[in-house]
Amino acid sequence: MAAVNTPITRLLGIRTPVVLAPMAFASGGALASEVALAGGFGFIGSGYTTLENFRSQIALVRSLLNLPSGPLPIGASFLGWVLDRPESKSVEILHEALNIGVRAIWLSFGNDLGHWVDVVRSHDQKAGRDSKTLIFIQVNSAEQALTAVRDWKADVLIAQGIEAGGHGSASAPPLLTLIPSVLSVLPHQNPPPLLAAGGVTNGAQLAACIALGTAGAVIGTRFLLTPESQYSDAQKAALIAAKTGDTARSMVFDILRGTTGWPDGIDGRCLRIPSVQEFEDKVKIEDIQRRFDEGASKGDPKSMVIWAGTGVGLIDEIKPAKAIVEELHASLIERLQAASSLV
Repeated sequence: MAAVNTPITRLLGIRTPVVLAPMAFASGGALASEVALAGGFGFIGSGYTTLENFRSQIALVRSLLNLPSGPLPIGASFLGWVLDRPESKSVEILHEALNIGVRAIWLSFGNDLGHWVDVVRSHDQKAGRDSKTLIFIQVNSAEQALTAVRDWKADVLIAQGIEAGGHGSASAPPLLTLIPSVLSVLPHQNPPPLLAAGGVTNGAQLAACIALGTAGAVIGTRFLLTPESQYSDAQKAALIAAKTGDTARSMVFDILRGTTGWPDGIDGRCLRIPSVQEFEDKVKIEDIQRRFDEGASKGDPKSMVIWAGTGVGLIDEIKPAKAIVEELHASLIERLQAASSLV
């Protein structure tokens, strides 16, 4: 695989500007490892996990990457609002990740992310690490990006557009607007690499993001349809059957799952289910919950919360993560070369 040279590939020492999104209940050790082995960079979704499960996923990474000890070329993600909770178990997992020596920590969705940036920096200083832990900060606006760079000295920014699956800002603009607005507030000298996130499922879209000025893209939904993804067979089947336009943003998904507590203005994008329309029609939440629970107990796909971005309709098959990275990379090079020939 010929390398693509961008600020993120240089920073991480990877061959292709493809970063696996840290998807809860999907991005585990197997998926992160396979993306890394294929030349990209993988994150483990640590937002809702337990310390025991996190350790088991790290053990799997060490086995798959043949790294029995020492730092690991993957990252771990954490939700600021979960870290902020009193006696949060997530704090213990964060320290475990730092002690292990993951290459990067991804922080998002918190009212005091700067505190957790300080925790990571302080740990590195006390540990005397040869190379610092890279801090990835997810943003949904130019204002957030400015804070992340000016106040927190973020190493990498992720601009998450409204297209993204999973949780995000309900008021985020689409990537075509968000990327230029974020770039406009970054310093001219040595800005941190900017990654695009939201609806990116193929190499052409990845090339478009790079043409807009990013260093690469975070890709989530495409990697849900892999053998290494922790999604169930039923969830994967629903994703394959989904068409463009079959996703919806709503708070009802978290209400039904009992995972409320997100900062103001944050909701989630999932495959549309009847509960969404009921919620929009202001049906009593007790009635929505009852019907959802009844369907879920029978394994009804219409009662499953399946996170997915707007690009889900472009995906129609399950492939190994390695094959997806290689396909993204080859298509990226093809599209970049085609674009350069126009000038």
